[in-house]
Amino acid sequence: MDAFVPLDELMPWSVRPLRTGRAWVSGPDPAALRARWELLAAAGDAEQDRLFAPTRSRTPLTSVAALPGQSTGTGRFRREPGVCPDPVRILHGPFDEQWLLPDHRLIDAARPELWRVADERQLFTVEHGQVPRAAGPALSVSRLLPDGHSPAGRPGRIRPLYRRPGATDPNLAPGLLEVVRARLGVDVTAESVLAWTLAAARPGASGCRVPLPADAGVWARGVELGEELTRVQLRGAGGGERPRLPGGRRPYVRAALPARPSGIGYDAESEALVIGDGRVSPVAAGAWEFTVGGVRVLELWFARRAAAAGGAGAGEAEGLAAVGAGDWPREWTSELLELVTVLTLLDELRPRQEALGSEVDRAPLITPGELRAAGVLPVPAAARRPASVLGHQEEGPEGQFALL
Repeated sequence: MDAFVPLDELMPWSVRPLRTGRAWVSGPDPAALRARWELLAAAGDAEQDRLFAPTRSRTPLTSVAALPGQSTGTGRFRREPGVCPDPVRILHGPFDEQWLLPDHRLIDAARPELWRVADERQLFTVEHGQVPRAAGPALSVSRLLPDGHSPAGRPGRIRPLYRRPGATDPNLAPGLLEVVRARLGVDVTAESVLAWTLAAARPGASGCRVPLPADAGVWARGVELGEELTRVQLRGAGGGERPRLPGGRRPYVRAALPARPSGIGYDAESEALVIGDGRVSPVAAGAWEFTVGGVRVLELWFARRAAAAGGAGAGEAEGLAAVGAGDWPREWTSELLELVTVLTLLDELRPRQEALGSEVDRAPLITPGELRAAGVLPVPAAARRPASVLGHQEEGPEGQFALL
C-alpha cells in the first residue's frame, strides 16, 4: 500500500475523540439525562461530590467556557447549576445514536473545535479502532457530532469535512482538488473525495490509507458507491432520504418486546431477532453479523439499552448512571428497526466495495510521490490546526467573553 495516501495526509485536520470523564452525561434516553441533572443540582455538597464523579479536569467547583453554540452555564455548578440544557443527539461510536448533556462543566474534554464547525452541512468522518483480522468498515460518516468511541481497539480520530461552518474551507490537503481534477479530467469536489474515501479506504496499523485512482471510470464508480454508503449512514439527516428496504424485506415487530429485556439472540431459520418473548423479522443474517472492531453492532446497541431499561446489565451502573429509562420505550423499537435497515443495506453494498477494491488493485494510481512533486505533500502545519473564527465571541469562565 505504499502507493496509497495516508488519510492523515488527505484530510489533515483531525481531532481526538471526546472524553466525557463520567458515564452519566450521555445515554440512549434524554429523559433519564434530565432526571440525572435534577438529582445532581438538588444534592447537598457531599452528595453532589459523590454523584458528580469528579476528575482532575472537572469537579462541581470547576468553571469553564461554554460549549460553542450551546446556552449553558459557565459558573461553578455547585453555585449556579442553572436549568438543565436540552440533550443533543450525538453518534456514540459506530451506528449508535444517543444523547449528551451539552454542558462543558460536566465533560472533561468536549473538543470545542468540533462544536464550532458542527452545522447542518457538516460531515464528520470517524476512523474505527482496528482489531487484527476483524471484519467491518474502516470508516463511518455522520452529520451528528461523533464522540469517536470505539467498541474495541484504539479509538480513531474524528475528521470534519469542512474547517469552517457553512461548508467552507474543505479539510483536504491544499491543492489536492486541483491535482485530481487535472489528472482525471472531471469535476472533483470535497464531498466526492469524501465519498471515494468512504468506499475505498483500507485500514492499517498506523491508520487508514486511501488509493487515488488515475482512471476517471474507476473514480466515478467509487464515488457513486461512496455516495450510497453516505446516504445510508446519514439516515435522512440534512433533508435526505431515510434508508428503506424494499417491500417484503422490511423488518417489523412480530411479537411485542418486553419492558425489561434480558437478552437478544438470532434465529437464522426464521431470520428473526429474539428479544425475550419479542420477535423482529425479517432480519438478514448480514445485519446480525455486522461487526465493527470485532463486536456485533446489534448486540452492543441492545446491551446499552437493556441496561438502561432495567434489564440485563442494569446492576453494573453506579451513581447517576444507574438512573435509566425504567422500561423499554417505544422510540427504541423504532430505532432498532432503522438500525437493522441501515446494517442490512450496508452489508448488501459489501460486494460492490470488494469489487471496487479489486479494480483499484489493477488501476493506475495518483501516488504520494506525484502529490509531493505537485507540492500537495507534505501538508503545511496550518492545515492540521483548526481554522480561526476571528470576530466570534464565546462565553468564557464565569461569564467573561473571549474573542477567538
